[in-house]
Amino acid sequence: MKDQTRVIAALLIGAAAGAALGLLLAPEKGEKTREDIADYINDLVEAAKDKAQNTSSGIKEYGNTIFDKARSTFSGIADTVSDYRDTAVETAKGKASELKDRAQSKFDEAKSTVKNGANDLNHSVQNS
Repeated sequence: MKDQTRVIAALLIGAAAGAALGLLLAPEKGEKTREDIADYINDLVEAAKDKAQNTSSGIKEYGNTIFDKARSTFSGIADTVSDYRDTAVETAKGKASELKDRAQSKFDEAKSTVKNGANDLNHSVQNS
């Protein structure tokens, strides 16, 4: 983009210099020549303003595009992290439930063993 700007600036300067020399060397009255030079310079100034405005708009648009891409990327990363978190929470809940069920099963087995042992002891004492 810098090379393009340099080329445009060089063309504008060259055109201005050529036009100024052409007008100064033309066989017109001095006042008319000065008016023509002033008009031409005003045209060049307007062209430079337009180019600056277009460049500014282009830079602003490019900045907005970069910002939108960054926001989209960040949003995607946030969604991915959220998905991983949700998966981890669900996995942890599943494992906790599984451990609870296994502990309950072992507790029930121990309870049954103690109850059976107590019943056997009770029968043994009654039969003695």
